[in-house]
Amino acid sequence: MAGSDARALSRSLLDLCRMRKLTIATAESCTGGLVAGALTDIPGSSDVIDRGFVTYSNDAKRAMLGVEAGTLANFGAVSKETAIAMAVGALERADVDLAVAITGIAGPGGATPGKPVGLVHFAAAARDGRIIHREHRFGAIGRSAVRARSVVEALRMLMDLARGPQAQAKPKRAAAVTRLRPRVTRSPRRHVAKRRTPRAPRG
Repeated sequence: MAGSDARALSRSLLDLCRMRKLTIATAESCTGGLVAGALTDIPGSSDVIDRGFVTYSNDAKRAMLGVEAGTLANFGAVSKETAIAMAVGALERADVDLAVAITGIAGPGGATPGKPVGLVHFAAAARDGRIIHREHRFGAIGRSAVRARSVVEALRMLMDLARGPQAQAKPKRAAAVTRLRPRVTRSPRRHVAKRRTPRAPRG
């Protein structure tokens, strides 16, 4: 199922990017280039796909994508911070419109406290400054299944960015609210007759 989903998503993504004149780069760790492979398996993908970075080691992430050593030391290779740095690095170094990054633990080994097998961090970045991150815990479903699901998720994220930013809906005016100020009913003024001070009699 995941394979057919990936192929259908790849076709839709390429068609959308072709129509909007968008280019793509990928930065992959645990998937080892499977996202780039799914996209380039479609004929005519060369007008959209620029390149793919397979950065399996930390050294590769630093050298090819510019991920800072401090990011890897403080947060680890499988983290939100590293995934975002990978996506931004791919975007800048490939000079494309969209980039997606994947870093995770496909298994069966590699788990650490707080980071189980099946944990995958995804990030996608767009030239206009939009960045999205997602974390999935697929569980110990098998190495191939984790990788296959990761490809589908990465393609979905690229689709989200390729569609463009969502237009903000204008706030609706409440029916009961009006710009005119309500008239205040004033009580009629009472005319009080001024009492005249009696004049002193003339002598």
